[in-house]
Amino acid sequence: MGQSRRLSKLGAYLRPHWREAGLGIVALFTVNGLGVYIPQLIRNCVDRLSSSNFTDGELWEFVLPIISLTAAMWLIRMASRIWLFGVGRQVEFDLKQKIFQHLLSMEPAYFATNTSGDLISRATSDVDNIRRLLGFAVLSLANTIFAYALTLPYMLAINATITVASLAVYPVMFLLVHLFSDRLRNEQATVQGRISELSELIQEDVSGIALIKIYAQEENERRAFTRKNQALLNANIQLAKSRNTLFPLIGGLASISSLIVIWLGAGRIAENSLTVGDFIALLLYVERLVFPTALLGFTITAFQRGEVSIDRIEAILSTQPKIYDFAPTQPLPQNQVMGKLEAKHLNYQYPGSKEPALADINFRIEPGETIAIVGAIGSGKSTLANSLTRLIDIQPGQLFLDGIDITKISLTDLRSAIAYVPQDSFLFSTSIKNNIRFGKPLCDIYTVEDAAKIAQIHPEILNFPQKYDTIVGERGITLSGGQRQRTALARALVVDAPILILDDALSSVDNQTATAILNNLSQGTQRKTVLFITHQLSAAATADRIFVMENGKIVQTGTHNELIQQPGLYQSLWNQNHVEELLH
Repeated sequence: MGQSRRLSKLGAYLRPHWREAGLGIVALFTVNGLGVYIPQLIRNCVDRLSSSNFTDGELWEFVLPIISLTAAMWLIRMASRIWLFGVGRQVEFDLKQKIFQHLLSMEPAYFATNTSGDLISRATSDVDNIRRLLGFAVLSLANTIFAYALTLPYMLAINATITVASLAVYPVMFLLVHLFSDRLRNEQATVQGRISELSELIQEDVSGIALIKIYAQEENERRAFTRKNQALLNANIQLAKSRNTLFPLIGGLASISSLIVIWLGAGRIAENSLTVGDFIALLLYVERLVFPTALLGFTITAFQRGEVSIDRIEAILSTQPKIYDFAPTQPLPQNQVMGKLEAKHLNYQYPGSKEPALADINFRIEPGETIAIVGAIGSGKSTLANSLTRLIDIQPGQLFLDGIDITKISLTDLRSAIAYVPQDSFLFSTSIKNNIRFGKPLCDIYTVEDAAKIAQIHPEILNFPQKYDTIVGERGITLSGGQRQRTALARALVVDAPILILDDALSSVDNQTATAILNNLSQGTQRKTVLFITHQLSAAATADRIFVMENGKIVQTGTHNELIQQPGLYQSLWNQNHVEELLH
């Protein structure tokens, strides 16, 4: 991203808070205006002191205004910091909200190529850098500009020669800043990248701690962490070396100005071409410029960090979701959904794949029908389930709900009509009750219990120490695989959607329990259209019809009794399943 685009982005971040930013800038200008007036009072006071008729009363005429102006400067400077730092905090809040809202709009495939550790780092560390840029850096930069703009005219009016000589080192300082600029930016980008890599490793290891212990890989993970942590340390050290080379040079060059004023000013005083008051005023003015000039180094650091972070954050925000509502959308309230599903020459190929995941799929499912989808791993079953809820980008004119193209239905209405239980039964780190009522947070405990009973998990929940208020660990780690799946199923049942899709969501449940659950679904919720993907053929046998998939195609369709009579894939799978059951 170019410099002008970064500046325009900063302007966009600031625009909603321009009043506070403006007040902060005006306050800074006022502070600097008072700051250049105080040395004038001191100069006049010193020059009056040299006169023989100076009295104590006259001294207080200078002291009291100086004390008053200094107090006023302190108050106004505090106000400017509150306003400008407050703007930084507001922008931080806005960006975090915007990033989170944007991530919620992205399709699951986006998170397969962008790790959660990196996204968390960008939403926290990088946003924090932008806050510093728009708080500290803006304050520091504005302060430096005002300090120079208001101080230089007074210095030149006192003595142009000494002023020009004292500022002669500043072009060298700005040249140094320019020479180090790209180097600091690249090194800062490296540091941010190393932080993201470390965050990714921590996040993955915390999520997979059980697997690490099962395979006794603690030492390997420790070494991997050490390598990434060392890489971050090296990047930080390299960045610190560059800063520690540049910033002392800037501070040293700024301090030379004071030495030049003392050297040249002493000679002018001896020649009586400069009063002592003027000399002290010049020293005070030069000292006023030393701090903002030295602070310029820290401003550069904040700016470099901010530049890198703007690029990293805009890389998220500029990525448009591939799955979105095509205008105009057709409303489809949940209470009007019948549950009829139809596919017409449905095709889908994953980006980068040479073979289609779905190839010329055609079917028609009537409202209230229970369909089992079986097939080998990789045959396209989960892709078909994901296409029905538009979790993958399906082209128009291929899938229909109640005769309406699903790409013409708003995503909210479509997903309200379909309760989907994926194979990975993700649970949140909260109570079992809150996990089950996730789709309807305000539903009562009786609705939760009814769904749990249908999912065959209610008796086990009652055995937990806190029953429905029992807190499950991260991703439901404290529950068994079967308990997680049945809790996820109960969550889908609470929503009471007209269509229920189970993507191998009973794989960790025994055949008897799985069959009981499916019987509950068919008996208790006649209006639901149920599609369940399964490898448990004894459970699939209870379905109204069975779709058999192979290589992205539906190769057989029929009831269990029809399919076992036909030579083909289903018969082979059934015979294999029957042999396995006998062996067990």
